[in-house]
Amino acid sequence: MNFRRVAASLVAMALPGIAHAHIGLHTDGALAGFSHPFSGLDHILAMIAVGFWALTLGGKAQWIVPLAFVTVMAVGGALGIYGLAFPMVETGIALTVALLGLLVAFEVKVSTSVAATVVGICALFHGQAHGAELPAMAHAGGYVAGFMAATVILHLTGFGLALLRFGNAQRVAARIAGVAIALAGAVPLAG
Repeated sequence: MNFRRVAASLVAMALPGIAHAHIGLHTDGALAGFSHPFSGLDHILAMIAVGFWALTLGGKAQWIVPLAFVTVMAVGGALGIYGLAFPMVETGIALTVALLGLLVAFEVKVSTSVAATVVGICALFHGQAHGAELPAMAHAGGYVAGFMAATVILHLTGFGLALLRFGNAQRVAARIAGVAIALAGAVPLAG
C-alpha cells in the first residue's frame, strides 16, 4: 500500500469526528481521544516534529519512528488511564517538545533504533498525559484509538511539511521552524 492511499484513508476516517456538531460534549471515547491531541500546542508541535524528523531520516525510519511513537504513546495512555502518575509530566512534555524541535532544526541524523528510542521516551510522557485526562464518561479503548488516529494525522502533517523542503530557503525555514518548536517547549520550563 502506498503512502498516498494510507494518508487518504486516515483523513477519510477522521472526517466524521471533525464534522461532529457537539465538540466538548465527549461521551464518545473515540471523539474525545481524537480531539485531545489538538487541544494543546505542545502535543501538536511534538507530533508534527516526529513526522518531520522521521521523513528527513529517510529509509525505514520514515515508518518505524512514527510507529514507535504511536505504539509507546498508547502504552503511556493506558498507564495514565489506570492512574499511574509520572512525576513532573508537564516538565517532561515540555522537554520532549524542545528536544524534538532541536532534532528538526539541526537535522540530527541517528540510526533508526536510536530515533525510535528517543521518540518512544517522548511518547511515553505524551501518552500518559492523554490517558490521565480521559473524560469520566468516555470509553477508554475508543479514547486511546482516537488519540492514536489523531497522532497519525499529525505525523502525516509533519511528513507533508518535510516534503516541502526543497532548496536552501526551505531548509532555512525548516531550521527556523525547528528552533521555534524548541522554544515553545522551553518557555514553560523557564516559567
